[in-house]
Amino acid sequence: MVFLAIEQYLFTSVLILYVVTMLLYVLYMILKKETISRIALIVQIVALVLHTLAIISRGIGAGRLPLTNQYEFATAFAWGLSLVSLIFILKFRFHLLGAFASPVIILIIGYAAMQSKEVKELMPALKSGWLGLHVASAIIAYGAFGVAFVLSLIFLLRDKMKAKGFLDRHIPPAAKLDVISYRSVCLGLLFLSFTIVSGAIWAEQAWGSYWSWDPKETWSLVTWLIYAVYLHLRIFAKWKGKPAAIFATVGFIAVIFTYIGVNTFLPGVHSYK
Repeated sequence: MVFLAIEQYLFTSVLILYVVTMLLYVLYMILKKETISRIALIVQIVALVLHTLAIISRGIGAGRLPLTNQYEFATAFAWGLSLVSLIFILKFRFHLLGAFASPVIILIIGYAAMQSKEVKELMPALKSGWLGLHVASAIIAYGAFGVAFVLSLIFLLRDKMKAKGFLDRHIPPAAKLDVISYRSVCLGLLFLSFTIVSGAIWAEQAWGSYWSWDPKETWSLVTWLIYAVYLHLRIFAKWKGKPAAIFATVGFIAVIFTYIGVNTFLPGVHSYK
């Protein structure tokens, strides 16, 4: 119980720090001072560290991997998005990405805050070594798709920005945004493939069938196909720029429906997530 209490304090702190991160990025956009963006980045890193400790505390307190219900997965989803966005911010020196990514992180972790935090006994089907690989892969995939979504929105809004204005100067050229978004989609599709394959193997061991057309399985496949079509059109039909950005945005809508919509409207064997 001690670790679960610690996890709740950490969770609240993390939620507050992500809000502070967003406000600092907004302040950076208003005051146009680089020092503020560096502080925002540091606060986001601290939030991610505490977020990691919260997940670890939850796992110790629950006596299992903390990845088996809506609250735990939403928390981990926000963690994955924060991690991937930080990687892209640091790699491409693109601090303003944080200003667009932080509201999405807050929405997801806010959704987690509204879910039941009760620790329940694992279902027999979940007591498998495949749990960690399957769900961890989904977290990274969703996080990468979330970053691709944010990058696509920035791409679509970039042309509406004042030429040679602050935002225009601090956002990469459209061509580079397009490439970064493409790389993020590639990362997401790779890990979503791991998610589906590991889930199929796990399902065969648990229920004797690799595929049962459960709503979650079906919509995971639909999401995979959307991003696979995106890559096919980009490579073979040379789809870039605005069409690719719109496609990536539609893909993330499918991700959100697969995670929240399916659990809400299409219950199945994955409803415990």
